Amino acid sequence: MIQEQVVLITGASSGIGAACAEVFAAAGARLILWARRQDRLDTLAKRLPQECTVLTQAVDVRDRPQVLAALASLPPDMANIQILINNAGLSRGLEPFAEAQISDWEEMIDTNLKGLLYVTRAILPDMIARRQGHIINVGSIAGHQVYAGGHVYCATKAGVQALSQGLRLDLLGTPIRVTEIDPGMVATEFSEVRFHGDRQRAAAVYRGMTPLSAHDVAEVILFAATRPAHVNLNQIVLMPVDQASTTMVYRRNSEAEA
Repeated sequence: MIQEQVVLITGASSGIGAACAEVFAAAGARLILWARRQDRLDTLAKRLPQECTVLTQAVDVRDRPQVLAALASLPPDMANIQILINNAGLSRGLEPFAEAQISDWEEMIDTNLKGLLYVTRAILPDMIARRQGHIINVGSIAGHQVYAGGHVYCATKAGVQALSQGLRLDLLGTPIRVTEIDPGMVATEFSEVRFHGDRQRAAAVYRGMTPLSAHDVAEVILFAATRPAHVNLNQIVLMPVDQASTTMVYRRNSEAEA
């Protein structure tokens, strides 16, 4: 049960993070929502159940001093974070390695890896001291299978997988759980962000197939978080039925085939 547990969700302003806020709020959790866009967080908070305790903070996980300041400012009744959902992440570009933008690489590494490290390192000691906690890292099928143009993004998600495994080794003997959730294609802002706002190109990614929804992934995360305390789901890979690998996707030619 997670009723009344304090849950921190990074990257909560849209997509999987926002869906996690909705399903965990419905389950009775108390929420701390982080993202860079405060206006999006405010809009999300308004549509959550009124009885749900929600604290929103504009935090860029790439900025370690900002992460530490946000945690230090939490009221006492919200400071004991019991579930951390490291969801903040993004992909930028799909160019061949020799043509890719270095700034895109830096943004992915800083968000997908260093941001996860900064937040987890700041929260984990308190979890260990209280002997209670669950870290849920949102990875990707891209951490298992590299695809053309995905070089650095895939490397960051493979890093999430390695970090999750390393955390479980270091936490052996404690009751702290570490879960990695690795989705395939999910219909969110992911592709629009990857293509720097090119909505037409982003829409083509999901054309002719049925991708996962953000809520599909959020419900799996909630399932992992609500297992008995002695049960840890180390890693969950979920993909739409229309996807068999990072590059093999079944696309329908007509609506009649849907």
